[in-house]
Amino acid sequence: MKMTAPRRNWTAITLTAAGIMGAALAALLIAAPKKDGAIDWFAPMIPGGWMAWTLPIALFFWVIASLLVTMTLLAIRYPETPRLGVLRIETTRGDRLFISLLGSGFIHLIWLFFAGPPLWGATALCLVFAAAVFRWV
Repeated sequence: MKMTAPRRNWTAITLTAAGIMGAALAALLIAAPKKDGAIDWFAPMIPGGWMAWTLPIALFFWVIASLLVTMTLLAIRYPETPRLGVLRIETTRGDRLFISLLGSGFIHLIWLFFAGPPLWGATALCLVFAAAVFRWV
């Protein structure tokens, strides 16, 4: 009798993960403090809390969690072998994500030092940087 690997319904798995992350995003937006009927972006989400959890901070961590869920699903569904890029080190998707996030943090810090807020230019530069890392590193 031939043994075969169990067949997984990747569409259902992906939609379930997207649904869970979408529900988490909806919960964040519902829990966001309101002022005059609009979201108060910089008010603390936990009044009197020990840390300044504002909506932008919560969204930042939601994006990181979404990236990790996506990378996990991709790693399970499409296993890859490490590749050698321009840095001459073997990297996987997860390594390239880490390099992109670490580099983006430094890009934002350098932008703050030289240009100050707002950070939209730094964010756009980080997207270009991440695309380059995933393509060539």
